[in-house]
Amino acid sequence: MRDIREIKASEIPNHDILTGGFPCQSFSVVAQNPKRLGYKDERGKLFFEMRRILKEKKPAVFVAESVKGLLSANRGETFPLIIKEFEQAGYYVKHKVLNASHYGVPQKRERVFIIGFRNKKVHDRFNFPEPVTDKNPVPLSAIVIPDSEIDEKYYFSEKAVNGMERSKNAQSMNKGRVQNLNEPSNTVGAHLSKVSLNSTDPVLKINGKYRMFTPREVARIQSFPDSFTLLETKGVNYKALGNAVAPVVMWHVTKSIINALDIVTGKQIGR
Repeated sequence: MRDIREIKASEIPNHDILTGGFPCQSFSVVAQNPKRLGYKDERGKLFFEMRRILKEKKPAVFVAESVKGLLSANRGETFPLIIKEFEQAGYYVKHKVLNASHYGVPQKRERVFIIGFRNKKVHDRFNFPEPVTDKNPVPLSAIVIPDSEIDEKYYFSEKAVNGMERSKNAQSMNKGRVQNLNEPSNTVGAHLSKVSLNSTDPVLKINGKYRMFTPREVARIQSFPDSFTLLETKGVNYKALGNAVAPVVMWHVTKSIINALDIVTGKQIGR
């Protein structure tokens, strides 16, 4: 594994599609005319690295994904500048916020997808995938592991539960963070290994007992199949899974991209 900032474009094989993601909190808009896109920390450089690779390697398509907050970052000034940067790299761009629960994923995860094409005809033909489970989402109960198979380390201690119940925020916590098993889960994040009953992360309450999700449950919530092997430590798995793009959502997006390419080029791509 290497830092993308240290890799020259010439070292990267030619490719047809580039995918990437970048955090929205890392951007700043410099107060000058015209406004320019900058970065607040090292993570903000990831966007510029993606743009660099696009300009030099010129793949046919790129897919960028980020949190919904990217649209409103810096009072809404950041996002148009990001789109402009992609366009100046030679791409025709479309974007849309997709809710994972609308695509068969048991999670209310909203992410903005930015898709760029070098060919305008393909861009014009491309449409984001239509929702398939928006009216009948997959519930959390479909993926939760039975209590009998859950290790005690995933349950919150009696002390933690008593402290939460004495808190003035206990009622709102129960409404907002304890998950309804008959609905998709709230968004799972990268810091679930540090979840507490006083945090904003989703937790479970089953048979009167509070617990966190196991890594396998998080993988299922993200739509990874059970055949996907979790090799690392619990903390590393939580971080990797929470930062991941839901595979099933990406499958729907990719299918729409392939369809647009097939229509314009007349070739059966990726079959």
